Amino acid sequence: MTEPFDLNHTDRLLTTTRAVRKRLDLNRPVPRELITDCIRIACQAPAGSNLQRWRWVVVDDPTLLAGLAELYRRAYEPYIAMQKTAVDTSGRTGVGAIMDSSDYLSSILHKVPAVVIPCSLGLPVGNQGQVAGFYGSVLPAVWSFMLAARSRGLGTAWTTLHLEYEAQARDLLGIPDTVTQVALTPVAYYTGDAFKPGSRRPAEEITYFNGWKS
Repeated sequence: MTEPFDLNHTDRLLTTTRAVRKRLDLNRPVPRELITDCIRIACQAPAGSNLQRWRWVVVDDPTLLAGLAELYRRAYEPYIAMQKTAVDTSGRTGVGAIMDSSDYLSSILHKVPAVVIPCSLGLPVGNQGQVAGFYGSVLPAVWSFMLAARSRGLGTAWTTLHLEYEAQARDLLGIPDTVTQVALTPVAYYTGDAFKPGSRRPAEEITYFNGWKS
């Protein structure tokens, strides 16, 4: 008989794996072996036709980190300016803390112990279903990596802004032009352990059975 999961533990992991920015420990090195352990877990994620076309580029060289951080900031500055303008004109509240932590991550990205760039062999081409299948065969593995990291005391944050300069990042890291970068996540030990579930709409409001609910 299969041993049942401890739902208290699994639910806590799934509901408290947050984007970590301000609480990344910039002074504590992350062993490569620990990152590899997380990737080993991530590679149990499902993949279309079980092709397992994911690849993982781990960057812990200070010069390369500085280069990636510069590309990230180049994309971040106009992006966040547009976001702040949209918030100011819409009157939305409660997003200031997120923007503040995003500003912080942009300013210290070159100092993190490592970043991981998950990739997939090939390029997303074809119809909507084929493109969805392409990304659907790698993104679950990225989330599994982040969950594995959280359970080992590591903080991560899913970012994609560097992809605006994907070609430059490719050149910097020697990634072939037949490979697709799908994200970039900083990896560091996190400080404290007070992560809580985020504020979300009730599942009952956003779940429709047997058809769309208008």
